[in-house]
Amino acid sequence: MNAPLLHGLIIAAFGKRYDVELTDGRQISCVTRGKKGDLACGDHVEIKLTADNEGVVETQLPRSSLLYRSNDFRKKYLAANVTQVVIVLAAVPSFYEDLLNRCLVAAEAAGIKALILLNKSDLPETPAALEKLALYQSLGYPVQTLSALEDASALRPRLQGHTSVLVGQSGMGKSTLVNALVPEAKSRTQEVSDVLDSGKHTTTSARLYHLDQDSHLIDSPGLQEFGLNHLTPDEMEMAFIEFRPFLGKCRFNNCRHLQEPDCAILNAVKSGKISTIRLQAYQKLLSEIA
Repeated sequence: MNAPLLHGLIIAAFGKRYDVELTDGRQISCVTRGKKGDLACGDHVEIKLTADNEGVVETQLPRSSLLYRSNDFRKKYLAANVTQVVIVLAAVPSFYEDLLNRCLVAAEAAGIKALILLNKSDLPETPAALEKLALYQSLGYPVQTLSALEDASALRPRLQGHTSVLVGQSGMGKSTLVNALVPEAKSRTQEVSDVLDSGKHTTTSARLYHLDQDSHLIDSPGLQEFGLNHLTPDEMEMAFIEFRPFLGKCRFNNCRHLQEPDCAILNAVKSGKISTIRLQAYQKLLSEIA
């Protein structure tokens, strides 16, 4: 007799193996059939049990969203069915503004709300970091400050009702934040390397935690790069939200906003309506996908 299909949620992804939480609360370690490995933490699936605590994923159910990065060779899925991307930054180690822009573009392209979280707010370097983030706040991206080691409760209202994914480079304090919000998670945390001015990877796989019945949090491994090779030039320019009022107003239909005459985007930069930092970020990304 065929085993019935059971509905579940992927709560952890380890390469080609997944932890699937069933509706009755059981956690089943699952593999996929053949070489299929394009599932993500947050995916809803149907599985068949092959033993008491083991199974095989038979069906991937439709997604409402997918956050992923890509280069010339492969795609790396970060999380599925999320409604919010929380980009975790800190003044120490210093954050890469390039990576922040890439995360924002990826979120916009996927139709997912973005929140910028400046952690370690008790550090003396925080005011300078906040000055840098004023640009993004002016674009409409909310910026939240907190110190996860002291008190992470200020973030809870922003997570309510969302399935949020934490993204950011290593050393920003994502694991400390998860431990503060979900004490039973016991994520490993490590001291930041002052010598390298960078963090060490502590989270090696994406994992989903339930904050309450309606709010869920996915922790993802620390990023050092965020390729966006899956985006087309048109999708790229749309993902820069301040470009949108000017798109379609350039002299040339195929304008890529590099050095073309009568480019509405370049004119907006000259008049101070678009930041040079954001134009340079767009041009760099465009050259990568060209």
